[in-house]
Amino acid sequence: MVRRACDGEGLLEAFRAAVANLEANVEEINSLNVYPVPDGDTGSNMYATVKAALDEADGVTEVTVERVSAAIAFGALMGARGNSGVITSQIFRGMAEALAGKSRFNGLDLAHALSRGAKSAYGAVAKPVEGTILTVIRESAEAAVVAAEGANDIETVLTATVEAAEKSVARTPSLLAILREAGVVDSGGQGIYRLFQGALLHLLGRAPAGAATGRARAGAKASALIAHADEGFGYETMYLLQANPGRALDLDAIRDHLESIGESVLVAGDARALKVHVHNERPDEVIGYGLSQGSLSRISVENLDNQARDIREARATEFTGTEAGAATAPEQERTTDTSTNGQSADTPLRPGPAIVAVVAGDGLARVFESFGVDQIVSGGQMANPSTGELLRVARLARAREVLLLPNNPNVRLAAEQAAKVCEDKRLVVVPTRNAAEGIAALLALDPTLDAAANAGPMTEASRGIQSVQVTEAVRNATIGGKKVKQGQTIALDPDDGLVAVDGNRDKAVLKAVASFTPGYELITLYYGADSSLTEAEELAGRIRVASPGAEVEVVHGGQPHYRYLISAE
Repeated sequence: MVRRACDGEGLLEAFRAAVANLEANVEEINSLNVYPVPDGDTGSNMYATVKAALDEADGVTEVTVERVSAAIAFGALMGARGNSGVITSQIFRGMAEALAGKSRFNGLDLAHALSRGAKSAYGAVAKPVEGTILTVIRESAEAAVVAAEGANDIETVLTATVEAAEKSVARTPSLLAILREAGVVDSGGQGIYRLFQGALLHLLGRAPAGAATGRARAGAKASALIAHADEGFGYETMYLLQANPGRALDLDAIRDHLESIGESVLVAGDARALKVHVHNERPDEVIGYGLSQGSLSRISVENLDNQARDIREARATEFTGTEAGAATAPEQERTTDTSTNGQSADTPLRPGPAIVAVVAGDGLARVFESFGVDQIVSGGQMANPSTGELLRVARLARAREVLLLPNNPNVRLAAEQAAKVCEDKRLVVVPTRNAAEGIAALLALDPTLDAAANAGPMTEASRGIQSVQVTEAVRNATIGGKKVKQGQTIALDPDDGLVAVDGNRDKAVLKAVASFTPGYELITLYYGADSSLTEAEELAGRIRVASPGAEVEVVHGGQPHYRYLISAE
């Protein structure tokens, strides 16, 4: 029988299936990276975003369309990671606005909600580009409206939506030359298609493998968690698990083992790196098992006995961090406070704007600390901080104004969303695209000026340097007319894209340096986790020979995925 309308329970179940379908296709989406670099994370970011939305929706006590859709929108906003995650959260925001006041919705309502979602998504991007996730949601919504006007039932409209999304994704390379040249479709668009597909499969009685068995199961888990919380349920253990060289992480096996020794298990990521969250009585067992699988970082262990007095309140404040004693959110493991040093909340506010910076790599973190940065959020590619995390960290800064340096183009939208919803202090984003630009921006900071007055000069200073990031290609591709083979060293410029490629690493780096506009006096070589001081110094010597008259400085960056970050100024 055709499903003509849907209630709150049905919406929640359909969304759960959509999330499960996206989770099952994370690796597929991650692989659709324009550049053949080892840090494709669109799928991981979108999954983390919708998983946060589902967690929020699962906590709704009054399961109506209005309450569920609002919870999905709020959870997605606070959990949004990466540009694709932020745009997805805006789609849900528009849909929630369209479904406000409804206890049920029909095909026309769904089509209208999708149209509002598309409009919200376009509004979130300063310069919308066709051939992206934006095109896919717009064309899907247009197809939904046509279908709804012909047959006002959920199944017909959702079927038309899925078919349109699939076709729209397939057309993205014809709209965006860089996709066509790279031989991929838009990854964000593919993610939206997988979400719609999962919801339709559920509606047809063919929920994707891995979907939760229903609200009863979710409710039972929530009840068990509440019971444990009332009793004082041990410890919350969180860490980032990275695969050892030459090995891959088995997500299902790791999740199954952790569920056998703990509760409230969250395993998010891919075969290279996972974020792990577990509640149990023996954090040593959780950490020991992680060490048996790979290397650990950002380890956090918290005693839950004094934290979970009210599970619902903890869930509501998990993302915002506005209440002391609320349950610690997984994002907290990635934050370093470099300003308060355990000072009490009575510490007076500092004059001038505080600085919050997103930084990947322990060496680079120390460089930013040396500049007096107030808060450092550990993150970058494959570890994009969420909107909620950035918002929470900004609130920790002891100043009325905060300058936020995302240091990554894929963090910028989440940072801008945090700035929009931050009400208790002024948050201004300086759109730095890598750590070298962030350092240049800090050099232009005038502590006597307010955040708004600093933003322009700091942005200008960040663009005043030249920089490239060096890594190895993970697949064959053609970028900007240059053919790339898997395993070759490639150098990427934030403005011009691929500027050098070579099978010999040193030759590729020297080509990249040769692409810099003459007139620079200092070259800084930040070597990453995959390099060494000896290798970096040898390379620096070759750069000195090729760039007479310029000083060459070697700095430990420790950044993942990119062997070198090189700046010239």
